[in-house]
Amino acid sequence: MDDVPKNLQVLGNILRKKNYNIAAATSGKQALDMVVNSQPDLILLDIMMPDLNGYEVCEKLKENPTIKDIPVIFLTAKTETDDIVKGFTVGAVDYLTKPFESAELLARANTHIELKRARDKERELIVQLKEALTRVKQLSGMIPICSRCKKIRDDEGFWQRVEEYLEAHSEAQLTHSLCPDCVIKLFPEMSEEILEEKE
Repeated sequence: MDDVPKNLQVLGNILRKKNYNIAAATSGKQALDMVVNSQPDLILLDIMMPDLNGYEVCEKLKENPTIKDIPVIFLTAKTETDDIVKGFTVGAVDYLTKPFESAELLARANTHIELKRARDKERELIVQLKEALTRVKQLSGMIPICSRCKKIRDDEGFWQRVEEYLEAHSEAQLTHSLCPDCVIKLFPEMSEEILEEKE
């Protein structure tokens, strides 16, 4: 986000050559609206902009839980130490001063995009692990089962066959066979052989 169209054009050309999808804003308010709607992987932000300056935009970004984890790189002509420190204080992950080297900009942008994607993947895995743990707890707790037909009542009050319940609440792959007692009951002609094996 920059308030000078020529700067945006130069920056856009550099990023497009590396196949980045970009969107540009020329004011702080426009930038905030755009970020909320598009959820980018990275924000390049100038400090000097109309209506809201870059620091104010960054602070507002970090106040919004849906976009606060998007990395912000300040790209600005301000080179004073206080300006740089303030940029990090309001939540930026990096700071580049103008004029910048294209190779350095691309290297930093790529690094922070990869880090964000890795964090997103980590959060996704944590959610999956929590869901798996919930299923394990369900299986290790008390499970209502019919004393006659052996169906299991799930959390929503529906009765399911044991096989259906286990397949829905675990990663188990079920196969079917007959236990010795059932073989004896169903195939009495095989009973002597089964009884010998059990002894």
